Amino acid sequence: MKNKIYIYIALTALGISASGCKKFLEHTPDLRTQLNSTEKVAQLLTSAYPKGTYLDFTELSSDNVEDKGPRSDYRTLSTAVSWERNYFWQDFVSGSEEISGTTDFYWSSAYLAIASANTALQYIENNPIDAKLRAYKGEALVARAYAHFMLVNLYARTYVPNGTNNSPGIPFLTAPETVVSGKYSRETVAETYAKIEKDLTDGMPLIDNSVYKAAPKYHFTLNAVNAFAARFYLFKGDFAKSIMYAGKVLTTPDQIKPMLRPWNTTYQNAAFDAFNIMFTQSSQNSNLLMGEANSVWARSHYIRYGFGRATAAATVSAANVTGGEFAYRGTGPFIEPFFTAYKFKELFFESKIGSGFGDPYIMVPLFTVDELLMNRAEAYTSSNQFDLALQDINTFLSTRIKNYNPAAHTVTLARIASFYNITDPKEGLIKTILELKRAEFISEGIRWFDLNRHGLTIRHSMLDANGKTTFIELGKDDPRRLFQLPEAAVKAGLTLNPR
Repeated sequence: MKNKIYIYIALTALGISASGCKKFLEHTPDLRTQLNSTEKVAQLLTSAYPKGTYLDFTELSSDNVEDKGPRSDYRTLSTAVSWERNYFWQDFVSGSEEISGTTDFYWSSAYLAIASANTALQYIENNPIDAKLRAYKGEALVARAYAHFMLVNLYARTYVPNGTNNSPGIPFLTAPETVVSGKYSRETVAETYAKIEKDLTDGMPLIDNSVYKAAPKYHFTLNAVNAFAARFYLFKGDFAKSIMYAGKVLTTPDQIKPMLRPWNTTYQNAAFDAFNIMFTQSSQNSNLLMGEANSVWARSHYIRYGFGRATAAATVSAANVTGGEFAYRGTGPFIEPFFTAYKFKELFFESKIGSGFGDPYIMVPLFTVDELLMNRAEAYTSSNQFDLALQDINTFLSTRIKNYNPAAHTVTLARIASFYNITDPKEGLIKTILELKRAEFISEGIRWFDLNRHGLTIRHSMLDANGKTTFIELGKDDPRRLFQLPEAAVKAGLTLNPR
């Protein structure tokens, strides 16, 4: 992967190593003496974004998956065991920090990203007269905020607006590592959120799009950082700020519509192989921030547990509040049971050209206009601005419904009440937004965060050899809704999540 060496700029965070790091530590792992120019700081910051992905474990732990039943033709993948553990909400075992797609791997990759950001910030702090570093300071602060934000929302209790939030958060690191096995502690969720907010608000004014000459959508541009801020404040329950930051990207419906994914036009008519390339291209107006992740998630349809017929019927193929038909791509080009939303194109990084050995990876949309619009709709709803929430919902749906006709498909409070049999307008709007997001972000891992924020019970099916189906559930207060810290974190002085 590009600039892969910069992942090792700082010593491994929290004593957890990425694959191959042990050999690296036998030499001199700290390359900060080579960090001596603005150009090298810019290059270093390409590794300030996690190179792992949360898609596998958040999606497979959510209600977007099912047991498709026993068969003999499922693929045997190295990650299949970890994916199965996700489905049954089981913790990972020792050594899984080296398996892409696991909670341990993401923890490690996020702290490696933080280490890169901290190393850049240290250099910038030591060179205050270099004005060219201002924009990179902004990027490093926001990138550090993002990695910590993802960590606290995956490995700690969900933030409760106006709550005490005094349960254990995650270590917030603000300096490069100087020892291999340092000792750390878990701050509270409230303290973690406060530090994330400070990094975010300190970094935002420094962001300058002009420094990103190439591949700007792989960096925190102004649009991407505003989308991050809108999500952060929605999760925090500060709806006015969420709306404000979303408004810096989103203006009128006519301006927003060309920025949304073209599901009922371009995507609808594209061949599957063209569609899954398009979906993660930085040239797509909807993609605000892209991430590169070591992952085999593009092959997830080949295993027993995942997106299937029942899930499709409840999401992308379901009846919806407009009375029209979704324009989503359904279950992909494969035959049952190998259902897939087909959103990700697997790429391959050869460790040596022509060797056939290396790492599979995908490009992941980390922030999109589509999510931003629906986040604003939720913030409007939560602040009782129902008309504005409906406007955002209908703008969103104008690109999601086949042969969209405003006269026939416009959503109103009365239509929501009738469709969901919910009389309270706020409750009905929240239900509408969450259901639309569920269908929209199938296989993208976002549903997990919504399920936790709203305390929704998760239900998974289990199908035996005779075709009998039973169910298991994960309640809103179940401790397994916090992903477990890696075993190695205990050696760094951290307390594991309760089980």
